Amino acid sequence: MSIISIVILVIIGLFTGAITGLTGSSGVVVVVPLLNMALNFSIHDAIGTSLLVDIIAPLAIAVTYHRHGNIDIRSGIWIAIGSIVGAQLGASFSAGMPESGLGGIFGIYLTILGLLIWKKGLNRKAIVNKFQDIIKFDTKVQKLITSLVLGFAIGIVTGLLGAGGGGMILIVLVFILDFPLHIAIGTSVLIMAITATSGTMGYVFNGHIELLAGLIIGFSAIFGGVGSAYFANKVNEKQLANTIGIVFMLLGLVMTAIRGFEYIGI
Repeated sequence: MSIISIVILVIIGLFTGAITGLTGSSGVVVVVPLLNMALNFSIHDAIGTSLLVDIIAPLAIAVTYHRHGNIDIRSGIWIAIGSIVGAQLGASFSAGMPESGLGGIFGIYLTILGLLIWKKGLNRKAIVNKFQDIIKFDTKVQKLITSLVLGFAIGIVTGLLGAGGGGMILIVLVFILDFPLHIAIGTSVLIMAITATSGTMGYVFNGHIELLAGLIIGFSAIFGGVGSAYFANKVNEKQLANTIGIVFMLLGLVMTAIRGFEYIGI
């Protein structure tokens, strides 16, 4: 590996950590498009490598959120359990999908995620009530089963798109379980590390992971992640939600546009 490639990986790691620490989302939002475009990684290898990053950096970031009292693992543990199983299924589906399909799905996923979180910052309670009208939590057993099912669905997305599930977990915690945004981010980061471990195993089995690149990005991401997590814990919820939403929408639109240009041959 050349010095230039190592420098690029470190820069990707710092940027990845900053995004994860600020939003609680998977490093996939940065790692996949940049590895694919800057270092010509295949989409499958970029996704597998991003999952490895999602084990390393989130653990350090979670410590920062824990120190600010913004982690509630007890309420999210059933989501984590369901997502571990789903991640294996998603990874097996991903191996058989064409790269252009994965890239396009990934961009659309980011755009929708950003829009939802941005709206949450504007009108949180209305969205929460709408979800809870559909999904009832009348008993503890119902809540447990619902969390397992949602976690399983998140796990499939994790394995398919290479996301550690942080963004999807964030949506569930905020819009369905009605977590305050700061606690939702901290909790999703910790659960993401657990989920990403399962997804990474699937990609290792399929031979789609670059170990050295993942380690360089992951440990570099710790530095960017801890700093942005400290900032996120200091700003108010509305400012944080609007920032997260805008970042996700921009990344998703850029990724979708790039895949669209490639598809039409530009």
